[in-house]
Amino acid sequence: MFIGHFAIGLGAKKFAPEVSLGTFFIAVQFLDLLWPTLLLLNVEHVAIHPKLESSKIVEFTDYPISHSLLLAVVWSLLFSGVYWLFKRDFKVAIILAFCVLSHWLLDLTVHFPDLPLYPGKSPLLGLGLWKSTVGTIIIEGTIFIIGIILYLKATTTKNKTGIIVFYILIALLIFTHVSSLFAPAPASTNQLAWAAQFQWVFILLAYWADRNRSATTDGTKHTR
Repeated sequence: MFIGHFAIGLGAKKFAPEVSLGTFFIAVQFLDLLWPTLLLLNVEHVAIHPKLESSKIVEFTDYPISHSLLLAVVWSLLFSGVYWLFKRDFKVAIILAFCVLSHWLLDLTVHFPDLPLYPGKSPLLGLGLWKSTVGTIIIEGTIFIIGIILYLKATTTKNKTGIIVFYILIALLIFTHVSSLFAPAPASTNQLAWAAQFQWVFILLAYWADRNRSATTDGTKHTR
């Protein structure tokens, strides 16, 4: 799951228009922002199989800190708790908690059985939608389109930057998603981990685009 996660961030804007799209992107990708850093630190691990196809190239062998259900719940509570401490907005904190947890729930639909419930000797879950590339594209694409529609209904542009940067962001997300389906296997775990850090570009673009758009509910500028 890739653009499906970002779709949740786009759609969440409708329910909390005062929160920046960049913040939503951090929330929905929090587990995957944590994961490459843990790979680089050799805390979590993957196996690379260059002779296999598409989603089977990378085998997630050990990632209980970033991708177990128990820790996903913990990260959700910590993320929303920090937001609440600074903003004192319980409703938004709950929405952000759901955004963080949504990552694990969406991963559950596509992953092969490799998602642990908790660190240690845990059952591994995954519904395996990745077995069907076409099915994955259709479902993720549908979720992504819905997310874009909800975001555009929740915001209006303040200037040309709000239009241009937003559609650059969308184009980059689509390009990255499509190219990942046909990309060769990474040469090493470190290469994979550094490539995954590229998603910070999407977050920065989301903050930039959102600063140049306003919520349709009141027409004011929001920068959180």
